[in-house]
Amino acid sequence: MRLSRFIASMAIAILAIFIFGQAAHADLLIEVNKSAQRMIVTLNGDQLYDWPVSTGGVGYGTPSGTFKPFRMDIDHHSDEYDNAPMPYAMFFTQTGVAVHGTYEQRNLGHAVSHGCVRLSVRNAATLWKLVKSEKMANTTVVLNGAISNARRPTLAVSQPMTLTPDERSDNVSPQYRRAYDDRLPLPSPFFR
Repeated sequence: MRLSRFIASMAIAILAIFIFGQAAHADLLIEVNKSAQRMIVTLNGDQLYDWPVSTGGVGYGTPSGTFKPFRMDIDHHSDEYDNAPMPYAMFFTQTGVAVHGTYEQRNLGHAVSHGCVRLSVRNAATLWKLVKSEKMANTTVVLNGAISNARRPTLAVSQPMTLTPDERSDNVSPQYRRAYDDRLPLPSPFFR
């Protein structure tokens, strides 16, 4: 009798370890500070990236709050703004606001978008791949701060810049440099 209780208890303990071990997941946090025009990406509390971004320009506010991404599109084009490219788009509001890449890298660090959060195409590809691997359900997007240097919105009109091997590792923690070596292919740089 005692042996069967012991075996049952051990079986329950092993099952609990298996179930709770499977339920564990990573917490991916994407924080956008509109005042500083910066994005900080952390995984389980460890900072991975610190990138410049562009948020909403004059008349086009980027919402503040806490959101969950719900749709990802690797080669999206805007339905509202002249079919503008939005590579590596991750939508987090029902009104179409997304984090996405931009070919207008000279505007990063300034509030010039139509409300989305823009970052370099290279960084957008890295973030897109990270969210894909960690899952949207485990990702939180937090936007805060006031926009102090807003400008009139711009559309992407230039071609992408060619990256040198040295550019691949800027602003990346050493343990995550390998993410650049496994980059996804970039969408077409040509505009419609």
